[in-house]
This record gives sequence, C-alpha cells and structure tokens, in this order.
Amino acid sequence: MRPNLKRSLVSGLALGATLLASQVWAKDDITVAMQLEPPHLDPTSAAAQAIDSVVYSNIFEGLTRFMGDGAIVPGLAESWEISEDGKTYTFKLHDGVTFHDGTTMDGEDVKFSLDRARGEDSANAQKALFAGIADVTVVDPLTVQVTLSEPNGNFLFNLAWGDAVIVAPESIENIKTAPVGTGAFKFSNWVQGDRIDLERNAEYWGTQPALAKATIKFISDPTAAFAAVMAEDVDVFSGFPAPENLPQFDADPRFQVLVGSTEGETILSTNNKQPPFDNVKVRQALAHAIDRQAIIDGAMFGYGTPIGTHFAPHNPAYVDLTGNSAHDPEKAKALLAEAGFPDGFETTLHLPPPSYARRGGEIIAAQLAAVGIKAEITNVEWAQWLETVFRGKNFGLTIVSHTEPMDIGIYARPEYYFQYDNKAFQDLMASLNETTDPAMRTEMLQKAQTVISEDYVNGYLFQLANLGVAKADVQGLWVNAPTAAIDLTGVSWAN
Repeated sequence: MRPNLKRSLVSGLALGATLLASQVWAKDDITVAMQLEPPHLDPTSAAAQAIDSVVYSNIFEGLTRFMGDGAIVPGLAESWEISEDGKTYTFKLHDGVTFHDGTTMDGEDVKFSLDRARGEDSANAQKALFAGIADVTVVDPLTVQVTLSEPNGNFLFNLAWGDAVIVAPESIENIKTAPVGTGAFKFSNWVQGDRIDLERNAEYWGTQPALAKATIKFISDPTAAFAAVMAEDVDVFSGFPAPENLPQFDADPRFQVLVGSTEGETILSTNNKQPPFDNVKVRQALAHAIDRQAIIDGAMFGYGTPIGTHFAPHNPAYVDLTGNSAHDPEKAKALLAEAGFPDGFETTLHLPPPSYARRGGEIIAAQLAAVGIKAEITNVEWAQWLETVFRGKNFGLTIVSHTEPMDIGIYARPEYYFQYDNKAFQDLMASLNETTDPAMRTEMLQKAQTVISEDYVNGYLFQLANLGVAKADVQGLWVNAPTAAIDLTGVSWAN
C-alpha cells in the first residue's frame, strides 16, 4: 500500500512552519517595572539603591560580583592570589574585555577606578570600603596588584558592591546620563520620568544574555503598579510596592509571585547628635514605643522579619536581639521622664517615597504620639532625602531600608548621617577588618550587633522582604536580593 505522500508532505510543511514561527517569534525582550527612578546612573557617586537596581551587572561590573544566592564569585577578575600576610591581592583580569564604546578594559582602568573611589575628592557613597587600600599597581595590562595597609577579611566582598565597579576615565564626563560599562547590556536611552532602555552587548566578553532588549519602567504609585501588572503592560515588577495585592496575583495562573529576602534593614533612623536623641534614654524610649509587628502587618501586610539590630536574619552570624526593644509604652514613658521629658517632645519625621516608609511612618507617628513624642511628618522625594537627611543631616527621625550587603560597619563612621560616635565600636570594626578566622569574625559580628542594639542607635524595625511579580513564563530572576540589583543577565522566557 502506497503511503499518503501528499498528507506527509503537508504535515511536514506544517511542522516546519511551526518550528520556524517559534524561532521567529521567540520572545527576547522584557519590560521590568520598579518603583523608584534613579537620580542618575553612576553607582560610584551616590547612595541611591535605584541606581544599582538598574546598572549592577547589567551595565557595570566589578572585579568580583554577587550571585543571586549571595555567593561572591569572580567578575572582571579571572582569578586572584593573596599574599601570606593578607595585605597584597594580585588580580588576573579576563582577556578581551571591552567597554561599550569599544575601548579595551585593562589594568589601567582598574587602577583608575579604585584610586578614584578612595581619593580625597571621592564622591563615592561607600568610600570607607576603599580606605584600607594603600597602593594600586598595574603589573601588566592584565595584572593588577592591590596592597592594603592592613589585612581585610572583607576585601573581596567589598569589591562586589556596586560602588566598586570598574569605569573608564574617558566615560566619567557623561557617566551619570550615558553610562559606559563592560556588562552584558548597553545603555540605549533614558526617557526621564518614564523608562530606561537597554540593549544586548554583542561584544560582551562573557556569556551572551538571552534577552536582546530590556526596558525598565518607573511606576511610583502602588495603584498604578497593580494596574500595570494586571493589564500585562509590564512583564516583571521588581520590589512590588503593594503587598496587599500579592495574594490576588498568586491565585492568577498568568503570574508568579516571588518572595525572598534582602539585605534591607528597615530602620527608624535617629539623628544621634541632635537633642534630645543624643540621650540614650530617649533613644531607648523611642525603641520601646515601637510595635514592630503592627508596622509589618500594617505597612507590609505581614511581609518582613522583625529585627533588633542592624543585621540580616538570614546571615549565619545573626543574633535575635528584638527583646532589647520590645514594645512597652509604659516603659517608654518612664524612660522619657527619667531623661527629663515627662511630657514628651516634638521632632521631625522625614519619609522618602517607598511604601514601607510612607505607610510605616503613619503607623510609627501614631505609636510615638501614644507616649508623648509628636513627630511632624514630612514626605520627601529621594533627591530631597539625600540632600536634607543623608548629606545635610538636618532631621530628627527618618525611615529607610539600608539595602547594602552586611553594612554594620557604617556604625563605625561618626560622619555617617545618623552620627553615632562610639570609639569602642570603631575599634571593634577595625579588628574585624583585620581578622580572617571565620569563628573569630562571627564572634566579633555578634558583639557588634549587641553593642548597637543596647545603645539604641536607631529604631530597628524589620528586614525588608524581596517582593516581586512576574509573568509565569519568565525565568532566571533573583528571588533573594543579596544586593540591590535587577540582574537581567540570566533572565529568559520559557519555551
């Protein structure tokens, strides 16, 4: 019996057309939304986490980098050797790396970047990360030797921060609006107030990303964020600002809800040099006036882990010190009376745009009022917050989530915006930096957590959850956030 050649031919053609169509229409672009628009795009000269959210790994890379699970892995440095005394790091750079403008990335760029970050006129928000560097020497184009004044067990970790990315001298003039890095994506366009467009870097030295284009949109209003996701106008919303809507997305097969952890210690930051907060009893009263769980439930709809110190609960060295500042309004009132404020006092409460701050601020203001502390709320945009609070130190209280990885060392910087000055703590951090033994480092970190908790430097609220919503067939997104980043280098669409 002769086979039905006509039917076989038609079937074959249909199969071929289907395969061709799937190849032609394979989705290779993505639209990701986030709440906050960055003030500019230079991660080496500002504290705004929104900058790193856009550029970390996508546009800029460092010698080392964070992975989604928090691991530190080689970045632009292929490998390194550490001297026996722990002071000299010799980095071997990947060969064939170019910046997006086609120029070669080599040892001179590494030296320029590290020297710029640690220089006297450095505008780097984390300049302290580079303070221990005594010298940077270019051995040859692919070898750089970094000498430290003292051993630093955190050095490779520090180099993974977004503040430590490698930049080219020629790009500095326009780096804030037209960044030129070595990453898997090139900056394409910025429509202020709306979006930033990225495109695949065809000359990327590493593994090519699956995505050819990415658009990062800025949607600040939680209601608009909900509408944009439901209408499928965006494919991903990173840091979704309306946690009350997550159950609805979770029940919808079109979407996936991503709930992970972050490095974001959300705190009621306190100006330790401004009276009456220069009095530890007042700071202690403040801490006991706060009901953490009420804030987590009211502002974050239950998403968040209570903390009693400035340290991430997922870190193996974490100590639960929430008991030091348990909610106790009567104790708060007694402490205020002991401090000379039986009738309470008035202060300011600056609230930046994120939902945890705006929503949490209303709850905290009511809790403080219950013990006699009247906090006048001022809603500010990030640019105002950076100018008034972070740089100007002109505030009483503020709410912010510190998303930098394991950043308890900021308490050793008296000039930092909450202006905590404790010589013993500074010495402890100096010893920690010089220590490489894991057990000793854990012991020191736990002591450090205890010191700032018992000194009531700030009101410790909760560890920010990493909340995201994405279309069901998006894969490769970070669930946890070991640093502020929307890393698109491993993101793709499921076939």
